[in-house]
Amino acid sequence: MGEVILGGEAVAAGRVTRHELGRWYAPLYRGVYVRKGSEVTLRDRAIGAWLASRRKGTITGVAASALHGAQWVDPTVPIELLGVKIRAQDGLIPRTERVREDEITRVAGLPVTTRVRTAFDLGRHLDRVDALARLDALMWNDRFSTDEVLALANRYPRARGVGQLRELLPLVDGGAESPRETRIRLLLHDNGFPRPETQIAVLVGPRPAAWLDLGWPDYKVAVECDGDPGGHRRDRKQYVKDVARLRMLEALGWIVIRVVAEDPPRHVIARVEAALVSRDLAA
Repeated sequence: MGEVILGGEAVAAGRVTRHELGRWYAPLYRGVYVRKGSEVTLRDRAIGAWLASRRKGTITGVAASALHGAQWVDPTVPIELLGVKIRAQDGLIPRTERVREDEITRVAGLPVTTRVRTAFDLGRHLDRVDALARLDALMWNDRFSTDEVLALANRYPRARGVGQLRELLPLVDGGAESPRETRIRLLLHDNGFPRPETQIAVLVGPRPAAWLDLGWPDYKVAVECDGDPGGHRRDRKQYVKDVARLRMLEALGWIVIRVVAEDPPRHVIARVEAALVSRDLAA
C-alpha cells in the first residue's frame, strides 16, 4: 500500500518539498502522487481519484464493488466517480449523474456508493454479460435487495441503461462462484433453457459429498466450469481426485458436463441439450 498525496497541498503544508515530490513520488492522477516503489492497491487508486476530485467525488462502479468486498476485480480497473465535474484521465472515469445522500456510505474511509446504488450502476454501465457477472459477484459477497435496486430505477427512470438493468436483475444469482459461471448461466438462459440452480449439494447420507456449480437437480444434470483452461495442467494428484469425484457422481446418476474456456458456446449448448433431452427435459 502506497502513500497517496495531493502534490500541491503536501508542498504547501510543508510535508514535502518540490524536490522531494519529484524524487520520491510518481504521478498517479493529475496533481496526485504515490510513493515510488510502493505497491499501488485498488484502494490507493480510489484514494487518489477521490483526492483528484478535491475530495468531492463518490466512488462507484466496479471499484466500489471491490471496496464492498466483491471478488474477481482487477486492481487496475478504472475508478469511477459520481457527483463531480472533472476531466476524464487514464484510470479515472467521472460520471455526471445524480447521487443522493442515502445512496452514499463510507468504506475504508472513502465515500462509496451503497451496495444497492453500486448494483444500480453496474447493471447499467457495463456490457450485458459483464454487468451480470459483476452483479453476481456483488451478491455472492453479501446479499443486496434487488427490489431496492428497482426502486432506484424508478427514482431515475431516464438514467442510461435502466432497460438493461431491469432485464438483468431477475437473473442475479449470488451462487455464481466465478464470472465464467455467470457467462455460462446467461448463455443457457439466452438459449431458452430452464433456469439452473447454483451451488448444488450432492448428498450421500446427511452430508454433502460434492458441490456442483450449476444444474437441474431433479434431472441430475449438472454443468461444471473447469477452472483449468484445457483441463490439462492439473497435477496428477488433483487429476486422480477429479476422476474419482466424477465417477462417484456418475454412480449416483448424475450427468456432469465439464466446460473449459476453449469450448465454443454452440458445443456447450448442444451437450447440455442432449443431456436434458436424455432425461426428458428439452430446452
